[in-house]
Amino acid sequence: MIVSRTVFRVLFAFVFLTGTAWSQVKKDFISNPVIKGYFADPSIIKHQGNYYIYATIDPWGGDELAVWESTDFVNWTQKHINWPTKQACTSPTSNGSKVWAPSVVKAPNGKFYMYVSVGSEIWAGVSDSPLGPWKNAKADNTPLLAGNSTPGVHIIDSDCFIDEDGKAYLYWGSGLNWVNGHCLAVKLKPDMISFDGTPKDITPPNYFEGPHMIKRKGLYYLMYSDGKAIDATYKVRYSTSKTPFGPWTEGPESPILATSADSTTYGPGHHTVFREKGQDYILYHRIFPQKKEYVLRELCIDSLNFDTKGNIRKITPTGVKSFVKKK
Repeated sequence: MIVSRTVFRVLFAFVFLTGTAWSQVKKDFISNPVIKGYFADPSIIKHQGNYYIYATIDPWGGDELAVWESTDFVNWTQKHINWPTKQACTSPTSNGSKVWAPSVVKAPNGKFYMYVSVGSEIWAGVSDSPLGPWKNAKADNTPLLAGNSTPGVHIIDSDCFIDEDGKAYLYWGSGLNWVNGHCLAVKLKPDMISFDGTPKDITPPNYFEGPHMIKRKGLYYLMYSDGKAIDATYKVRYSTSKTPFGPWTEGPESPILATSADSTTYGPGHHTVFREKGQDYILYHRIFPQKKEYVLRELCIDSLNFDTKGNIRKITPTGVKSFVKKK
């Protein structure tokens, strides 16, 4: 069969333009996983146009955190910060657990604060910039929350929330042996390490670990993980309240993020939420299934949306359209 030059040119143009269009779509889309490699429990901040992700190194933590920097949320450069480390964050009450689950915020005083789990204790760090140098925010180099401070509660997974009025709150807590999850909370004083009151048990319905607080139109949304972090039961739930301490009412579509029908997204959880150009996004980890005695996890992003009544809608994992203007 002889193809005329005209037909050939048309076919060539179609293939070229289709390929170009697809290439452009890929450039304009942030697919999952966001970063190559195995990381979990992410926290994110944006400073001077750059994004910084802090996360647990898999499997089950390392002697330091994974830290990544990007200007476009597609190309990431791994960084190393001096603190926290397993060696620097060890006390008489800590156990052998590695460096886990950071929460990084910029406080009203202009400094950056990190609340991180090391040795099943919560440690607080402070820095003038996202990449440090960091140091223990406590002058005596002790943990903010010692491992024996609340018997029966696993002292991990801290999350710092700064309200619209600048007041800060700290949330933390998990269960032991995959049962009896407890969420504790306390208001922080302006120094970001002193407690303004006594920690309270504010555990919402179906809670296990990984609390994360957001606020929208005067309503507090306490989001968290439920199930086992090692299998398909892990998922994201949320409850709402008119105060930072509850009482809580679980959302009508909770859980909002769970293992997908095809298991492409498997055991998603322990997330954070951030906003860009009026749109909320959820940054979380999913399990990369493999036949080992440990799990490996990947960082993923999806849109977080609300219905007209303020309820969080269920999430269908897809990745997101790029929200960063190309240079």
